[in-house]
Amino acid sequence: MFRNWTLFEKSWLLVFTLINFYLLFRWDDSFLGLITSITGMFCVVLAAKGKIANYYFGIIQTATYAYLSFSYGLYGETMLNALFYFPLQFIGMALWRRNQVSEKVKGEDIQVKRLTSKSWMKVLATFTVLFVFYAFLLSQLGGKSVWIDSATTILSIIAQVLMLQRYAEQWLFWITVNVLSILLWITVLAIQGGNDLSMLVMWSAFLINSVYGYYNWMNVYKKQMRKVA
Repeated sequence: MFRNWTLFEKSWLLVFTLINFYLLFRWDDSFLGLITSITGMFCVVLAAKGKIANYYFGIIQTATYAYLSFSYGLYGETMLNALFYFPLQFIGMALWRRNQVSEKVKGEDIQVKRLTSKSWMKVLATFTVLFVFYAFLLSQLGGKSVWIDSATTILSIIAQVLMLQRYAEQWLFWITVNVLSILLWITVLAIQGGNDLSMLVMWSAFLINSVYGYYNWMNVYKKQMRKVA
């Protein structure tokens, strides 16, 4: 699982892990937040490397993050992780195993694909409709920060579906999700209080990783295409 790691990947994971432990002891951060953040970081860096093992950590991260989100009234995030992300970890493992490459490029496990222009139009149209509908639903449930919550939820669903199908463009959606999620947790912690600063660290780490993930998957796609040609 941890073979073929670059110096950047090792350094990235070490730095954010140390930050999380600092927050736990210095700012009395929650232990559940620590587990959520660290398992989430392992999950996304392994996903950026195209490793099936990312789903093992994803199972833990989605379950604990759903609980934390519920405690802060972020019902969109709660439903997204408990009802969507968590079961999809098992589906993702099965789908990626069916599409493993026989000869690995830079250690990744799966064949990478790209979206066409027509597919992009369908994806953006789907997002617009679902975004408005879900924001209205969350407002009826009495949720907090419903527009940002709706945007992160719908973008995350689209990104996860693209991830299951192994599209490199998933990372563009994850970048947007991570930026919005940072703003969401800043708003929630500022208004409601709380000591789960590890959530900000986790989403900041996710943002850095999503940029790296897009870069890495594009390089893998080009190398795989050269092998086909």
